[in-house]
Amino acid sequence: MLNRLLLCGSLLLLAACSTVSTPPTSSPADSIRYQPAAFSQLPQWDSSLASESLLALRESCRPLAGRPQWQAVCSEAATLDAANVDGIRRFYESRFVPWQVSDAGKDSGLITGYYEPLLTGSRQRSAQTPYPVYGVPQDLLLLDISAEQRAATQLVARRSGGNRLQVVAGRTQPGADELLVTLADFVIDSRTRTLKGRLDGNRLLPYYSRAEINAGKGIASAPVLAWVEDETELFFLQVQGSGRIQLEDGSFLRVTYAEQNGHPYKSIGRWLIDQQQLTLAEASMQGIKGWLEANPQRRRELFDVNPSYVFFRTLNSSGGGPIGALGVPLTDGHSLAVDPRYIPLGAPVYLATTWPLDGSPKPLTRLMHAQDTGGAIRGAVRGDFFFGFGTEAGMYAGRMKQQGRFWLLLPRGMTPVARP
Repeated sequence: MLNRLLLCGSLLLLAACSTVSTPPTSSPADSIRYQPAAFSQLPQWDSSLASESLLALRESCRPLAGRPQWQAVCSEAATLDAANVDGIRRFYESRFVPWQVSDAGKDSGLITGYYEPLLTGSRQRSAQTPYPVYGVPQDLLLLDISAEQRAATQLVARRSGGNRLQVVAGRTQPGADELLVTLADFVIDSRTRTLKGRLDGNRLLPYYSRAEINAGKGIASAPVLAWVEDETELFFLQVQGSGRIQLEDGSFLRVTYAEQNGHPYKSIGRWLIDQQQLTLAEASMQGIKGWLEANPQRRRELFDVNPSYVFFRTLNSSGGGPIGALGVPLTDGHSLAVDPRYIPLGAPVYLATTWPLDGSPKPLTRLMHAQDTGGAIRGAVRGDFFFGFGTEAGMYAGRMKQQGRFWLLLPRGMTPVARP
């Protein structure tokens, strides 16, 4: 699906004090609203829990258990019988308060899907496997900036170790061994925390776009983790953010998101719709792959529409789900990618949507856990459903474009707060 960014600090935004009778709260972003609810108001709550709901929470508790508001919740979760669904339900009802999330008066938003794909590849380049899976380039430089610095015209930076830069406070012109950063050169919005660039003399410029990387610019400093046989599957590996590569000897290499080139994600499906190449209904992953099969000569043109490029790292683990932005393995069908400005990573989220099936919509109601993020996941009621690994998961993920509603579950005594 999208690049995964570690934004666990959003949990610090949660303040104290909430009960079901608490009045609704609005965020600093005035359009976001959190309305306290009763569990009886959650669609199909009594029949939607499963053992995986508890197992996913236990994964979230690995980074959360040290936080005072979560200690009691996580301690009790560790003692519960995962096979006792009634006991799990009582635990959630006694420990959490649901908050229905709305944005600009709308309580529903877009729910998409993602999965862990399987590619065929090799450790060595060959005529059958000519497409590289890149690690992080050595010349990719990272500069963390604050909200105040985002509003500046120019900054001065210097190296702070490795590929990291730091802002030199109070300076607008670089000295020796310092870099000039002109912020107008970069695409910056309210979510930008890190500029990603490259050296050009004593200036920091945006890192190369997908089109430039595909043309060979700058990529000589990037390690190649593997070579794969299908460029289309490589593109969608970057969209999903993680996957498995089956090598010639039958073994599997797991790769996951390590870094990104700093360019914004742009949807190739939307471009095909705008170009009247596909209809909205046809612009699923399967529909896009079908268009590419019919138009192989336009493949690179289409891919270059999205300037974002993802770099990977290998994982030693052969089992379990891929690692999400929370830093824990994702749970098939129970992990959700969210916008952490509005939904804190690690928190349970009750989701009410529909399955992406032909014909009459079938309800999909499930207790998910916010364990991931994505470049296209923007908004309070916006989610990406992790379907798991393999072909069937990919079928569902590629078709998932449903409307859904969120209830954010927080431990009693906490109130949701959005980050502008």
